[in-house]
Amino acid sequence: MIEGTVNDILEPVVTLVVSGVAERTSRVDALIDTGYGGDLMLPTDVVRDLGLVRVGATRLVLANGMEESFHTYMATVDWSGNKRGVAVHATSAAALIGMRLLEGHNLQIDVRQGGRVLIETLTA
Repeated sequence: MIEGTVNDILEPVVTLVVSGVAERTSRVDALIDTGYGGDLMLPTDVVRDLGLVRVGATRLVLANGMEESFHTYMATVDWSGNKRGVAVHATSAAALIGMRLLEGHNLQIDVRQGGRVLIETLTA
């Protein structure tokens, strides 16, 4: 189970521990974005600090309908007590959790300032 809160502008946020090369880690506050189909977007400075190695590029369609290319990296996330490999897209914006990372989970959001965000693994 992963818990977070709804911030002052009603965005659901959870804190993740992301690992890169040579055991470098970073605690990242990430917004949950159900319109993002990937695993995780991280600001470029976090990608650099973790020493992530670029593995390619991905073209994504943004909320405004524009298509943009993002550098892609691999990292490890502490996800509900388990280490999970994720594809990371580098961005100049905020960290985002996408639907691929949420797949197989129930997402509950109490939509109010300070509300509870809860991510639980679905059972068969």
